[in-house]
Amino acid sequence: MQNIVSMEWLVLATLCAATAAVAVWWLSPTSGHQSLEQDLLSGDDRADAVFLFDDSNLIGWSTGARKFIGDRAEGFSWATLRDQLSRSYPGLPQSPGFLKDVGPLVLSGTATAESHEAHCEWIDGITRVQLRRSASVAKDKSLDQELTTLRAAVHQAPYPVWLQSEDDEVTWSNLAYDNLSQKLRGRNVDFADPLFADLSEPMASGKAERISIPLPDSNKKLWYNISTTETEAGWLSHAVDINAVVDAEVAQRNFVQTLAKTFAQLSIGLAIFDRNRQLVLFNPVLIDLTALPANFLSSRPNLLSFFDRLRDQRMMPEPKNYTSWRHQMADLLEAAAEGRYQETWSLPSGSVYSVSGRPHPDGAVAFLFEDITAEITLTRQFRSELEMGQSIMDQMDEAIAVFANDGTMTFSNKAYHDLWQMDPEASFAKVSVVDACRVWQDMCAATPTWGELRDFVNGHENRDPWWTHVQLRSGDPMICKVSPVQNGATMVTFRTPGPSIAPKEQERFAITHQDG
Repeated sequence: MQNIVSMEWLVLATLCAATAAVAVWWLSPTSGHQSLEQDLLSGDDRADAVFLFDDSNLIGWSTGARKFIGDRAEGFSWATLRDQLSRSYPGLPQSPGFLKDVGPLVLSGTATAESHEAHCEWIDGITRVQLRRSASVAKDKSLDQELTTLRAAVHQAPYPVWLQSEDDEVTWSNLAYDNLSQKLRGRNVDFADPLFADLSEPMASGKAERISIPLPDSNKKLWYNISTTETEAGWLSHAVDINAVVDAEVAQRNFVQTLAKTFAQLSIGLAIFDRNRQLVLFNPVLIDLTALPANFLSSRPNLLSFFDRLRDQRMMPEPKNYTSWRHQMADLLEAAAEGRYQETWSLPSGSVYSVSGRPHPDGAVAFLFEDITAEITLTRQFRSELEMGQSIMDQMDEAIAVFANDGTMTFSNKAYHDLWQMDPEASFAKVSVVDACRVWQDMCAATPTWGELRDFVNGHENRDPWWTHVQLRSGDPMICKVSPVQNGATMVTFRTPGPSIAPKEQERFAITHQDG
């Protein structure tokens, strides 16, 4: 029985020791419960003062609390804290146990507390006190910081910003405006006098407007995009430097004018349409060729309106119907954009135009109009004369063939085709004198004439005319005559001999064969 009682006492002593150890572990700053203590010590700001008490004993404090504790951490108690804070935070409890009964307290500080608040609460046996800046003060501080940032941003902005009253006086300006004003008007300038005198246009339109200010002792101007905003204090104005843009526009305009002067000397009409298919450039010749009014072209018509007007003026081939016309214009634009459009327009007036479309940079399209009526007329006349000459030669009984100085056959008549049973026009390949001699040799009796004829056609010396007799394999005699013509060409004729030969021809024939 005594052993059982001893055992019970031993178990009871063990439980007490374990409880004490847990309590020590809980309160020890180096224990595993250190993370909880760190959470309790953390504040809303690094400058916040946080105190932790176990009953009246200080067991932890934040960095911001050191100025209250100093070097007296071991003797610092709840009473010590209350003695320091009671005047700044009226209502601080006499003992921490009060918080356990009433719950958390938020005490507003007096003027000596620099607008701080004391937050007191009881958490699982630990009393926590936090001194922090009040929310309204933090908000005011944040607004002050934001206002300071905005002021600095506007003052240091790289473009002029200023505030102008209804009386046209500058009441505030940033650094860029002051620097520009001193640059243009000197250091002793009256800043109340506006640098940009007339802001009526941006004030009225509500959007950015171009305004220039003259450079002193110069004919040049500085250009700015001025935008204004009406406020209670006056008109807040912003100026953006656009001198580079204006210079680029002037350079582009001069370049276009140079192109226009160059194009004005051309005999070809030019019309350039931009990526939106509006006419942006044309030359005076286009007016002459198309008979379109200058005011119409200057109004920048679109491409369809331009060609519609050409159709109305009967300056292009008449389409079969309007639907096909629209399809034709779509095909024309697509071909021009790809550089494939090349057409010859035969107009009702009898004129003939060569029209081509070419792509230009940035999606633009250029159309070229050239009057080729004279060329076409000359070509037609030349072709007509050739056809008449061919028709006349075809009526002759003599078979005629003409060879160029390089030995290529350039002409033959119907009698030649019938005699030698060949048509040089029926083949794409050129017929040479060698090819012709081979045909003659096959259809005639053997004779040295063909070799002599080849040498004559290809030679450049001893170009006197001559003739000789040849005989077809059928037995029919032929007279072959070789005569030089213009530009080194040679004409060869074949004819049936008549009843008699002139004495001079007989003498020439006899001499030729004796030499042979």
